[in-house]
Amino acid sequence: MRDVIACPPGNYPLDYLLPMGNIRATFRSQCDNSHAMDASPPSSNTESPWLPFESRRRARDEKREAVLRTAVALFLEQGYHRATLNEVAKRLNITKPALYNYFRGKDEILYECWSIGNELVDDCIAETSAGGGSGLDKLRKLTVRYAELMTADYGKSLVRFDIRDLSEDNRKIVQTAKRRIDRAFRDYIAQGVADGSVKPCDPKLAAFAIAGSLNWIGHWFQPGGELSGRAVAEEFAIRLTEGIAKTATQMTSSHKTTAHKAAVPAAEKADKPPRKGNASREETSEHHARTAARAAGQSKRARSRLR
Repeated sequence: MRDVIACPPGNYPLDYLLPMGNIRATFRSQCDNSHAMDASPPSSNTESPWLPFESRRRARDEKREAVLRTAVALFLEQGYHRATLNEVAKRLNITKPALYNYFRGKDEILYECWSIGNELVDDCIAETSAGGGSGLDKLRKLTVRYAELMTADYGKSLVRFDIRDLSEDNRKIVQTAKRRIDRAFRDYIAQGVADGSVKPCDPKLAAFAIAGSLNWIGHWFQPGGELSGRAVAEEFAIRLTEGIAKTATQMTSSHKTTAHKAAVPAAEKADKPPRKGNASREETSEHHARTAARAAGQSKRARSRLR
């Protein structure tokens, strides 16, 4: 016969199916010990070594992020060259040598600040590309997201700092990323021209105009003003794209023009006199009749205007 023993929560499942006898008594003892372990703190001998490691790593990451947040704010406030690591340490209430536990120098902090901003832009581009809509829809969505990012510290770090202050390797990474951002704007504009949502234009020049205006937000925007970062971003998205966006009227007119161009050759063919030698007598007579009728109509309208 078998019996079911319910074990309290702990290191064992709630229900176990065990034979009666000594095994049952032994397992009951284990359950009791398990319950006692849950009620009291684990001993140092049984504690998992991974838990303190994860805790230490999490604490280190949080401290590292605190250094970056403080440093990027100070760099934007005083300028990269005027700001010092002593001031960063002072604002964090730590010693300057403690900073070197997280970064090797000020230029590495600068690069990390830029890197965070670039990752945020990459996320914006990925989300925009994954979504639906016309080329104009995607252009406006990226414009809003990018403009809003330019109102935040990490976004400002993309345009306010000189890449010549970075190491050569990091400079190359930054330059490649800037080209990738420019390419995203160009691709959406070119897609809009192809699908008819954007007027025919040079995608390269249009992208320069839009991105240049957006980058300038990072220089003048100050939080706490009359407009929020989101409000500024939405306003810029409208202003910077309305010049190249096709209106509904223009799109309708474009369709009519295309239809008209298709109809014109047929009309011209109908009015064109038949070739000599290849035309039958009936075709020649029909052409002369159409020409005479058109001339008579024009003469009648001219007489009416003279009266």
